[in-house]
Amino acid sequence: QVQLVESGGGLVQPGGSLRLSCAASGSIFNTWTMGWYRQSPGKQRDWVAIITRGGTPNYTDSVKGRFTISRDNAKNTVYLQMNSLQLEDTAVYYCNAYRVYDRKNLWGQGTQVTVSL
Repeated sequence: QVQLVESGGGLVQPGGSLRLSCAASGSIFNTWTMGWYRQSPGKQRDWVAIITRGGTPNYTDSVKGRFTISRDNAKNTVYLQMNSLQLEDTAVYYCNAYRVYDRKNLWGQGTQVTVSL
């Protein structure tokens, strides 16, 4: 079964950029819809971006125009390019894989993104 390992989080100033990576094990990566979620203290885990099996992206309103999700099936990796970061983007970011036919979800361990002066 696919397992997810995230990297790329860190500390960045407002207006800066980070690129998150999610590496997946297994040879069936292209059968899963991939996504990124985030969670800050005291709040629920919220959807940020998804990319379908066919490569079609969608974004939550607060990150449109700033974040870009992409996938490289040959490398079993999904990315989240985050530009123009704001203080409100501070959260733990989680990689998600979703299999449609049985509604199966897989989660990465999370990576901390901190936007601070």
